[in-house]
Amino acid sequence: MSFRVGFGYDVHRLVEGRRLRIGGVNIPFEKGLLGHSDADVLIHAICDALLGAAGMRDIGFHFPDTSNDYKDIDSCILLARTVELIATKGYRVGNIDATVCAEHPKLNPHIPAMQKVLAQIIGVEEDAVSIKATTTERLGFVGREEGIAAYAVCLIEKE
Repeated sequence: MSFRVGFGYDVHRLVEGRRLRIGGVNIPFEKGLLGHSDADVLIHAICDALLGAAGMRDIGFHFPDTSNDYKDIDSCILLARTVELIATKGYRVGNIDATVCAEHPKLNPHIPAMQKVLAQIIGVEEDAVSIKATTTERLGFVGREEGIAAYAVCLIEKE
């Protein structure tokens, strides 16, 4: 069996008038993330990690923000398509390890729901999807609550 590792990063600006969706879960908050799709920063980072591990470029290449096909699309659909894309090269997901950086809202109460949603889409056990939440101690754009960032690492396996 062959293994590959991938890394992904994404960031989106917080704005009023949008819902906040992270890890496929709607989170009550007065602001949401701005983007062409639903701007799910965690799923986008995971997609980039998976595509990178498979040597298949990035999320913007496969799902461009210049296409109306992806306007306001649920990022869970993009993740499912990403898993299908890496499968065309014979890969399946081993595990995901991700960190979301946000000052507010507090994300820890929502992590089990995110793990459940993502594991189901990816086709792995829930404990194969690790999600952590942290702040930046009020430093930088995340600390000023201008946006939310996410980092993801994945292991994929070729059968």
